[in-house]
Amino acid sequence: MSETARPIDILLPVFEKGKLTHVLPSAYKADGMIFAVAASPEIPMPEQWMPWLIQSSSSALVDKDVDALADVLMNNLRAHLQCMTDEKPLMPSRCVYSEGDASVEPASAIPAELAQWLEGLLYVHQQLEDVWQQAWEKLSAKDAMREDINNSDTPEKRLSRCLKLFTTLANVELALQYRNRSQAQQLKDNLPILWKQLPAMIQDYIDLAGELSAALPNQFETFTKTS
Repeated sequence: MSETARPIDILLPVFEKGKLTHVLPSAYKADGMIFAVAASPEIPMPEQWMPWLIQSSSSALVDKDVDALADVLMNNLRAHLQCMTDEKPLMPSRCVYSEGDASVEPASAIPAELAQWLEGLLYVHQQLEDVWQQAWEKLSAKDAMREDINNSDTPEKRLSRCLKLFTTLANVELALQYRNRSQAQQLKDNLPILWKQLPAMIQDYIDLAGELSAALPNQFETFTKTS
């Protein structure tokens, strides 16, 4: 990928051509889903996560289409992993806050593309909850043997912070419904601030997965190779 390329750039041509898009969610939701696969403490095998992206099981795909779709999805996964390794931006540029967004009405300040990306992330995280749980249970067992661990900011607390922000920005209208008038207004006023915090939270989500993966069998390299 070039300096300005993002993982979603691998998916977008498929959607622009219109081919295979009837079996996939939106490009942004699909990219968010594959990001969450890449960021898992233990990356599931393709035969486990690829079906999560298939929207229409009734569609008859020929073998050539299936192979082409699998290649695109795997290339997107590799791109996310490479961005994580190189510490390069991996969110679609439309999902990144810019000062021009500050002039938008608060209720609609979060673009649909960002909401879709986070919706995809959250969906896959839900599918992989057991993986996250097992990872930090094993990590906790290791940490219990150490006396230099600071328990003030546990993996559970960090993950909870990340997921709370992702959930809020994924569906602002729903978040507003769960608040009283004063709280709702405060959320509206703080949306730009919360959006600005998103890249740091995404990075903490990635860092946390990396720390937790140390407690699991190491299979990370399997998916970074370009075989």
